[in-house]
Amino acid sequence: MNNRKTAIQRQFNRSAEGLYDIHADVQRTMAAQLAKCLIGWHSSGRNADELNMLEIGCGTGNLTELLLNQWPYASITALDIAPAMIKAAEQRFKSSQSGNISFLQADVEMWAAAAPSDSVDLIISNACFQWLSHPSQTLSHLKRILRKGGLLVFTTFGPKTFHELHQAFTDVYYANGMEPQRHGLSVLSPDQWKDALMEAGFSTICYQQDLVKEAYTSPREFLQSIKAMGASTSEAIKIGRLSSRRLFTEMYKVYEEKYSIQDGVVATYELLLFQAG
Repeated sequence: MNNRKTAIQRQFNRSAEGLYDIHADVQRTMAAQLAKCLIGWHSSGRNADELNMLEIGCGTGNLTELLLNQWPYASITALDIAPAMIKAAEQRFKSSQSGNISFLQADVEMWAAAAPSDSVDLIISNACFQWLSHPSQTLSHLKRILRKGGLLVFTTFGPKTFHELHQAFTDVYYANGMEPQRHGLSVLSPDQWKDALMEAGFSTICYQQDLVKEAYTSPREFLQSIKAMGASTSEAIKIGRLSSRRLFTEMYKVYEEKYSIQDGVVATYELLLFQAG
């Protein structure tokens, strides 16, 4: 596993053992949208009891539970890169009749490359695909393992996510005569995801796009919430003449000046939901 994936795994191990479920309101909203869009779906020519499902990035098992409620007799393989997330998900189902769920700790990009072809009816993933290092290649593997009539459904975050944070950092860099750096992940746009899905061999593609505004008491509390969810990865490189402490102090000030609401500040999430077959 490369350094980036090791760092991601470490982040989510910490969040699984800490406050992930307390702070993951947006992820729960996305999971509910995913489950809702699947109501009435079935794999062509297959009995619902025989469905074989793959969940990528199961986290603590919130979406897994929704899937089990919707298809109580389907076989579900729930995969996550972080061992602590798998442990938390297993604990969620410890007292229930869930013998048809298999939890697997693995990096999906490596796992999917070796997975057998035509083996899964439904592939579903909530708020995970933004972490893929090679999305086009991974989508090709997922297309290969889908059976005829199968479906890939996933949610992820679009480029407008954390617009306020990125703009506040940009303002600080410019104010100090410096080239702005990206604090956080660079994510694909809807059109880029569509292109990647088509290149992977998916022919029927549709998506929906929503902007959600969340309120926080302060920019600091917002960042602490993001860290608690394991999503604190940054692409920025430290530059000596602007210390991290000064950078963040100035960023907090700009954020509060530009994006204050009553009793706090606002943060934007761009939510993307894709269906492809």
